[in-house]
Amino acid sequence: MAHSIPFSANSHASFFCLLIFVLIYLKGASVYGAKREHDKPYHVVNVKSLDPNPYCIESTKDQSKRESLKVVHRHGPCSHMNEAQTSAPTLAEIMSHDQVRVDSLQHRLRVKSDRNSLDDSKATLPVKPGRSIGSGNYVVTLGFGTPKKDLTLVFDTGSDVTWIQCQPCISCYEQQEPVFNPSASQTYKNISCTASQCFQDLKLGCTRSTNTCIYGALYADMSFTIGLYATETLTLTPSDVFPGFAFGCGLNNTGPGLFNGSAGLLGLGRGPPSFLVQTASKYGSYFAYCLPTLSSSSGTLVFGKDGGTTNSAGIKYTPLLTRSNSSSFYFIEVTGIKVAGELLPISQSVFNSPSTIIDSGTVITRLQPEAYDALRTRFQQLMMNYTMTQGPSLFDTCYNFSGHDTVEVPTISFVFGGNVEVPIPFPGILIGSQELACLAFAGNSDASDEGIFGNSQQQTLDVVYDVAGGKLGFGTGGCS
Repeated sequence: MAHSIPFSANSHASFFCLLIFVLIYLKGASVYGAKREHDKPYHVVNVKSLDPNPYCIESTKDQSKRESLKVVHRHGPCSHMNEAQTSAPTLAEIMSHDQVRVDSLQHRLRVKSDRNSLDDSKATLPVKPGRSIGSGNYVVTLGFGTPKKDLTLVFDTGSDVTWIQCQPCISCYEQQEPVFNPSASQTYKNISCTASQCFQDLKLGCTRSTNTCIYGALYADMSFTIGLYATETLTLTPSDVFPGFAFGCGLNNTGPGLFNGSAGLLGLGRGPPSFLVQTASKYGSYFAYCLPTLSSSSGTLVFGKDGGTTNSAGIKYTPLLTRSNSSSFYFIEVTGIKVAGELLPISQSVFNSPSTIIDSGTVITRLQPEAYDALRTRFQQLMMNYTMTQGPSLFDTCYNFSGHDTVEVPTISFVFGGNVEVPIPFPGILIGSQELACLAFAGNSDASDEGIFGNSQQQTLDVVYDVAGGKLGFGTGGCS
């Protein structure tokens, strides 16, 4: 039973004064009472959410459709590649590997693209995060051969050739599953030097004694793979099976940090040898993914428009651009960046020359120096409540939130061609932990280097590659 409490005139006045004070405080002040700009969009988050989650929580997205594959982060709690690991790589280690990848990508973008010079990316079906590569990339598990052998691969939108380690190894790095044995498969077949796949896709060389096509790939950290170019039956799901899939069967491979633990790489670039091109008759050069956060569980990788994992009604599309000398990459147009709802004063010419690619393997977004300077300056102005701290060499905007329960972080969104605004999820704004949380962007050292829209900024978004339609789509709330 409720009881009424009598109020005097003075108590009424005191109550309303207190109410007004509380309303003003909630509207305009931060949790800790420091000033912040009124009416600006902010994320209010528990600082514990910045720390890794040790538990695997399955995605709430529907994965019942046949073309939908489970995706996990290599460093995440749902990755079987994590089982033998005792500790995750540090932020500095992750960024060191990430910079190696970025250097490789930007070198390829500066010169005429060479399909044989693949870069260091990571992915597997289903997509899972893995520690052994040492940077924040995604893996999926595929079936090779007859009978099918499941193998975990790094998936990479910046590479074309799919390859796996094969027996008999001249030199193979350590991987989670047994190394694939071609002689145990009923459907394995080497590709001859005169076959169109050899001279059109690779143009590398042959073994004269057996007339067998040879492939090779060298990565920026000096990882490499060399072996036989062959065909095999590739299985995504029981109903999605591709006989005669061309791939590299690696006999001499090194993976110092980039591929250790995975069986190889799934190439999702735009070039002729890629999975996208080889399966175009079935999937129509269409795929989509949702990358889970490092602290959550799983996402999805979908092939074909009928995969059923993306909310088509909520997808906004920006044009996919091309460049004749860099045909493997997915170019997009960035027209602006917003912080706390306000468009930064960055000239359009800064984004147009050089351009920007979207990449599944790069961890944090790289911006043209002028664009990054504007983003960093405004972000720091709106975060003056909090204590800055020294971070790894790549970062200049880091915070220590120890002692706080919650923090208020200004929103960031990117504006792409066609006036498509994409809000960056909170995990793509700060990276690290509550003791060391850094702005998850970096500036290129050279103004002539391309921008790269990285996977941290893509987390939890539905990202749709409608390559045949010439457009790239973004939707919010794709996965946890």
